[in-house]
Amino acid sequence: MQPKFSFFLLNLIPHLLLICSFTKIKATESIYSLENDDPITKIMHQFSGYQTSEPNLDSFSLLSVDTQSLINQIDELAAFSDSPSPSVTRILYTDKDIAARRYIKNLMGLSGLSVREDTIGNIFGRWDGYEPELAAVATGSHIDAIPYSGKFDGVVGVLGAIEAINVLKKAGFKPKRSLEVIMFTSEEPTRFGISCLGSRLMAGSEKLEKALKSTFDSQNVSFLDAARYAGYARNQDDLSGVLLEKGSYAGFVELHIEQGPLLEAEGISIGIVTAIAAPASIKVGFEGDGGHAGAALMPSRNDAGLAAAELSLAVEKHVLDSGSIDTVGTVGILDLHPRAVNSIPSKAHIEIDTRDIDETRRNTVVKKIHQSAVEIAQKRNVKLSGFEIVNQDPPASADDKIIKSMEATSRELKLDYKLMVSRAYHDSLFMARISPMGMIFIPCYKGYSHKPEEYAAPKDIENGVKVLALTLATLSVS
Repeated sequence: MQPKFSFFLLNLIPHLLLICSFTKIKATESIYSLENDDPITKIMHQFSGYQTSEPNLDSFSLLSVDTQSLINQIDELAAFSDSPSPSVTRILYTDKDIAARRYIKNLMGLSGLSVREDTIGNIFGRWDGYEPELAAVATGSHIDAIPYSGKFDGVVGVLGAIEAINVLKKAGFKPKRSLEVIMFTSEEPTRFGISCLGSRLMAGSEKLEKALKSTFDSQNVSFLDAARYAGYARNQDDLSGVLLEKGSYAGFVELHIEQGPLLEAEGISIGIVTAIAAPASIKVGFEGDGGHAGAALMPSRNDAGLAAAELSLAVEKHVLDSGSIDTVGTVGILDLHPRAVNSIPSKAHIEIDTRDIDETRRNTVVKKIHQSAVEIAQKRNVKLSGFEIVNQDPPASADDKIIKSMEATSRELKLDYKLMVSRAYHDSLFMARISPMGMIFIPCYKGYSHKPEEYAAPKDIENGVKVLALTLATLSVS
């Protein structure tokens, strides 16, 4: 070695060692295999971007998350809202949603990601790996928000994913498989009544593709017209380009607030999701004769409102009778007509959500609810005017390899974790249809979500980003 080059290497060594704080120095059998154990040569090969070694799990605690910047971004994104702070209302394809999308695309660009969008506005930010022909590893979530909700649901999984990419870049990591951040369109069903619209369509739902062409919101605006207003679906009704084939991604990992109280109550930093419960959504209608609240005698009444109330209690009974804590049911909507205090309801409309990680058990509950609706209508002499199962999606299990990767990462970061079930709906439910899937939960205050009090502590967000970053790194080199 020439003296001049030796002097250069001696000055370079501290920088190279710092860069390699989280990368395993390991010779592999390839055309770049090393013939000796010189650590400096190994480091230089490792960060050339051509080595296929796994990330080191020895010094992960040195990863640097710009937590304050991330919190600022969460606050800035929350300002794109149709309701006053601290609440957030951001509905699909509205002006606030369009502005928020521009904000996300700008952040992706600033992080050096190549940005693209599909026909309905799913947004993708890609960091090309050194073997870009391989299926990418993806992460992401959503930023739409139901009326008067909080600013962390979904948002942590999008902004946190971008920050995870920044963390890996700052550490000098070179991905083998490309890494992709996805912002899914309309995880919430607020405008068009379809949960996880973007991921559901991506996962290959041809039924949804056809249905969207004749779907309207409460203001009689079609889905396609709303999409065009936001700059999507221009000059075409064909949405088939959104659909992806199974295997399009080598893995998908979503970071999310728990939306439940367990992690906070137990003082645990990380939740590793093993399965996602899926809901069955039901719409039920009853019709009676109505009448004057004073003049109509009780024995002769056929009260549609009481029929709906009795069915609501039946939902609770059937869910509890399942014998499993994982079975839940909710009557979230109960509308009466004519909604006058001195008038017997002549019509009642209720909407039911029942969920479970066991599809058979959940479907049994749905059958019992239908049976009760029929019996209640007969007993109360009202008409069962409608019983519609709007959707009945199957639950999803997380991939064992991704679970093990998240466990290993949590241990190396010295973070307590627990395996748990997600009872809330997420885009991961549908990504599991086309890719191995995993989810990372972080604690949120009292389990609050879908309300302004929703909150995740900066340290918990930071922990989640670290686990996400290192899980992505591991999956990228697999």
